[in-house]
Amino acid sequence: MNKFEELFAQYPFALTNEEVAKQTKAILDAHAAENNKPEAWKQCLHQIDLTTLMGDDTHARVEKMAACVNHFADHYPDLKDYNVASICVYPALVPVVKANLKAEGVGITSVVGGFPAAQTFIEIKVAEVAMAVQHGATEVDMVLSQGKFLEGKYQECFDEIAEQKAAAKDAHFKVILETGALQTAENIWKASILAMAAGADFIKTSTGKVSVNATPEATFIMCNAIKAWKEKTGEIVGYKPAGGVSTTAEAVAHYTLVKEILGKEWLTNKLFRFGASRLANNLLTSIVGSEQKYF
Repeated sequence: MNKFEELFAQYPFALTNEEVAKQTKAILDAHAAENNKPEAWKQCLHQIDLTTLMGDDTHARVEKMAACVNHFADHYPDLKDYNVASICVYPALVPVVKANLKAEGVGITSVVGGFPAAQTFIEIKVAEVAMAVQHGATEVDMVLSQGKFLEGKYQECFDEIAEQKAAAKDAHFKVILETGALQTAENIWKASILAMAAGADFIKTSTGKVSVNATPEATFIMCNAIKAWKEKTGEIVGYKPAGGVSTTAEAVAHYTLVKEILGKEWLTNKLFRFGASRLANNLLTSIVGSEQKYF
């Protein structure tokens, strides 16, 4: 038995895709309605990594995003304690965020690791992480090499995560699993365990660039993996659903699963984030009670 077989044996997973779907639905049927209320919507807003990851992103677009975050409390004084958690951009636009972001307590997140496909050399991935942090990123979101993972090249995947983690230094370090590409519940579970073993501060579902992104079922699996990891190691790892979470109802579903599986301790932007672009305005609309297009 090699070390990864030993690792996975310590964290057994026996549920089929169908069983995961059934258990996920049971939690949501029992508890989603009780969380569909303003306090939960506000907390979800406060957990957003406000994101733009388009090929046509410009300095002007990112500057406008930063200005919205900077003046959020002026426009929504009753929500001043619920500004977004960070602004998330491509590495080359990190300096633009750093030059323009003035809001206190809001981080600068950079995607890294050959985002979104992770199909580049490890040396480039490590350099990209280091440069993003050097230019002002306080958080980095790297991408798991899904092809290598699916081939069972766990040592290579582990080493890539660990090397990028070292390059990130003190920056908050998130690992994107791209759950929609991992095919089975068991693979999502194993990728979660592998990422945490390699040093992930957070595990994240998706890049938002594939056909299947964050799903309630992926949240169920990953949160249970985080729970199992904490029970065995004592280490607390955060969770970030990203990609395809755009409506208030969708956010509440993920919020409910995190709350029921991991507990209220995780209902903070230190341990729970959403990667989103449209979600912020939809949550504001729910909170305010009329259509909002602020962000």
